[in-house]
Amino acid sequence: MGLAVLVFVIFVFILFMKTAIVVPQQSAFIVERLGRYSKTLDAGFHILVPFIETIRYRHTLKEQAIDIPEQECITRDNVMVGVDGILYMKVMDPERASYGISNYLFAISQLAQTTLRSEVGQIELDKTFEARGHINQQVVAEVDKASDAWGVKVLRYEIKNIKPPHDIIAAMEKQMRAEREKRSVILTSEGERDAAINTAEGQKQQVIKASEARRQQQVNEAEGQAAAIRSVATAQAEAITAVANAVKQDGGYEAIQLRLAEQYITQFGQIAKTSTTLVVPTNLGDVAGTLATAMAAVKKLS
Repeated sequence: MGLAVLVFVIFVFILFMKTAIVVPQQSAFIVERLGRYSKTLDAGFHILVPFIETIRYRHTLKEQAIDIPEQECITRDNVMVGVDGILYMKVMDPERASYGISNYLFAISQLAQTTLRSEVGQIELDKTFEARGHINQQVVAEVDKASDAWGVKVLRYEIKNIKPPHDIIAAMEKQMRAEREKRSVILTSEGERDAAINTAEGQKQQVIKASEARRQQQVNEAEGQAAAIRSVATAQAEAITAVANAVKQDGGYEAIQLRLAEQYITQFGQIAKTSTTLVVPTNLGDVAGTLATAMAAVKKLS
């Protein structure tokens, strides 16, 4: 009798352990009753009906990261590149995730790979690196559209690496070096051009300033010459006026005669000193006649 009780107690304990279920946080268990879906157990303590209800699927409701293996993709310009990535997803409906597809992780991984090959095939190799964001968005949109029926939400997809062939990498490095050298030559030529323009502009300004200085110098010289001519003319006019006034005074006529005779003789003597050849006028000795002619002019002026 005691052994039977002990066996019964052990049986009840095992049965309790089988039917008493504790669901962890952020988890969901799918319960079937006699092979058909019965309910979804959320986090907490639950008791199942022995031999009738059983837990068929266990799902985590946390965000999951799936590693998408590297695969060979052919770009639009027929270059084969290796691309891998990471896909982030979350189970939103445990029931559909259990009965909508046999293995949603495998299905999502394969769908992400095929979508990635399709998107890379529409882009040339040079643009695959800068179009990573666009490719990620397209993969998320296509995979999320298909996984909605499976109760799974695709949150994002990130490309980890894009690996072109080694010969393509070498060609790209040569192209980048050529581009850098080209930019260096362009910058050098632009600097030389700017320097030449600045030099020419400076020479132009120098020529303009020099011409303006010469013009101002010529204006100043002309004004000085004009002022000198005016001063000489004024002095001559004053001298003539003084001579005319002196003629009107007593003895002025005789003083002019004496002055003219002296200048006549002095100037003739100077001519004889400075020249070895001298043409003597026929009336050289007629000083009185010369004076008479000059005095007649003085009388007329006065």
